[in-house]
Amino acid sequence: MGRIVLDRDVCKGCYLCIKACPKALLKKSSKPNNHGFFPAEFTDDKNECIGCAQCAMNCPDAAIREVYR
Repeated sequence: MGRIVLDRDVCKGCYLCIKACPKALLKKSSKPNNHGFFPAEFTDDKNECIGCAQCAMNCPDAAIREVYR
């Protein structure tokens, strides 16, 4: 299975990744990043990520990359 890594300081909070995730594993963070944006946040406590990388493909800022376990 896959896993993503999201760079909080690159994310500008467009949330296109949130809309793209088929498992709804991304959400808006309640804490701003170093630029004052509220970035997306990856939450996968149950290891549900299928590694489709739809979030990364929809990120205009390239703030998300996929890594394999």
